[in-house]
Amino acid sequence: MRSKRWVPWAFLALPLTMYSIWVIYPLISTLLLSFTSWDGVSMSKDIIGLDNFRELFRDPYFIVSLINNIKWLIGFAVVCVPAGLGIALLLDQNFRGNKLYKTLVYLPMTLSFVVIGQIWSWILEPRSGVLNSFLALLGFKGVSWLSDPSVVTYSLIMAASWRQISYAMVLFLAGLKGVPRELVEAATVDGAGPWKRFWNVVLPMLKPATVVAVTVSVIDSLRAFDIVYVLTRGGPFYSSSVMANYMYIKAFNNYRMGYGSSIATIQFLITLVFIVVYMRNVLKKEVGSE
Repeated sequence: MRSKRWVPWAFLALPLTMYSIWVIYPLISTLLLSFTSWDGVSMSKDIIGLDNFRELFRDPYFIVSLINNIKWLIGFAVVCVPAGLGIALLLDQNFRGNKLYKTLVYLPMTLSFVVIGQIWSWILEPRSGVLNSFLALLGFKGVSWLSDPSVVTYSLIMAASWRQISYAMVLFLAGLKGVPRELVEAATVDGAGPWKRFWNVVLPMLKPATVVAVTVSVIDSLRAFDIVYVLTRGGPFYSSSVMANYMYIKAFNNYRMGYGSSIATIQFLITLVFIVVYMRNVLKKEVGSE
């Protein structure tokens, strides 16, 4: 009987080829370009070693972009994940209109960040925007949400959180379906209050969903670009810039493809750390369950 070991590889050939073309090759090319001074136009690619990386960590605008990405990370992990969990717990109850509310909260997930950016540009408009109009009704002075360097990054995070909270909610709703009702009912019979039931029964059962929600939120925060580009282009004076936005400016506006590639490499390495931690967690569980 002939060996059939080639059969799985035959099925994998096309997806592996496409993955290599669209992911592996650009990844390796970007890494190699980060060691050059290529301008993206000329044929020559002079190798300059680690000069781009040395310049990078002396570049004040890159440091600002890195710090802003950390703010995004904290905002997504510390605000969006708990908010998504809270909304999921509320919507997991049986009450009238439950499905309608789930649909409304999930709605931002169906929109791209470009569309969300356009919607929030109307909300954050300084003169007649929804948010400043509401503040005026309460007797407060309007805020320059997208032109004040001290608040612009937080405004962008707030706009992006609208979608990210929806994503976290969906993950937690799926996780809540796996929590045995018998355990919750047993804890209720034993006299545990709502907080104790949540903390000692529900939350431990939601650990897989929590790990996924936090990991995805962290990765999304590190690759933030669309909404920054639509709303501020990284301004004013790079105060709202993030690494992806700064990379785009350097590579395609300033024709410093090598320098832009070094920014992309740093961004990839930071993201890789979180991916490795997540994969180790997943593999540990799979090995432990065998």
